[in-house]
Amino acid sequence: MMPEISLNILDVAQNSVKAGAKLTKLSCLIDTKADTLTVIIEDDGCGMTKEQVEAVTDPFYTTRTTRKVGLGVPFFKMAAESTGGSFDIVSEKNIGTTVTCVFVLSSIDRMPLGDMVSTVHMLVTQSGDMDLVYRYKVDDAEFTLDTREFKEILGGDVSFNEPEVSEYIRDFLKENTAEVNAGQEF
Repeated sequence: MMPEISLNILDVAQNSVKAGAKLTKLSCLIDTKADTLTVIIEDDGCGMTKEQVEAVTDPFYTTRTTRKVGLGVPFFKMAAESTGGSFDIVSEKNIGTTVTCVFVLSSIDRMPLGDMVSTVHMLVTQSGDMDLVYRYKVDDAEFTLDTREFKEILGGDVSFNEPEVSEYIRDFLKENTAEVNAGQEF
C-alpha cells in the first residue's frame, strides 16, 4: 500500500491520461462533521467494458504490457475500505470512468492525505493535452483549479511546463490549499 492517499490519487488519475481523456475532474472533499474524506476521479477517456470494470480491482489484472500486475486501483480500494469507507467504479466504453473513494476521516487506519499540491501540479504539468479540473473542499471552504481557464488567460501556445507558469501553478495550489485547510492537516 502507498504511504499517502495523494500517491494513490496520482496513480489512478494517470490512468485517465492513458485512457486518452481530454478532461479529468479530480475532487477532494473533506467533511469533518460527516467524518469523511471523499476522492472522486472522473474522466472522459475510452472507458471500460463491464468485464473490465469487474476485473479492475484484481491486482493480477492489468492492461499494461510492461508488467503483469496492476496495483493502483486495488490499493486505492483497499485503502478506503480499510478505514470503514467505500470504493466505487463506474465506467462506460467510449464514454469515460468515475472512481469514488470514501475514507473515514478519523479512522486510525486512514493514511494521511499527503502532498496534494505536488500531485495536482504533476498532473497539470505532465499530462499533455488533457485538461484537469481540481476541486478541493474542506467543510464550507473550497477552491477550484481549471486548466481550461489558465489556457484561456495564458493563450493557447503557452506550456504548463514553462518554469514561470509551472511555478505560478504550484504557488496557486499551495496558497489556496493552505487557505482552505485553515491550519488543519489531513
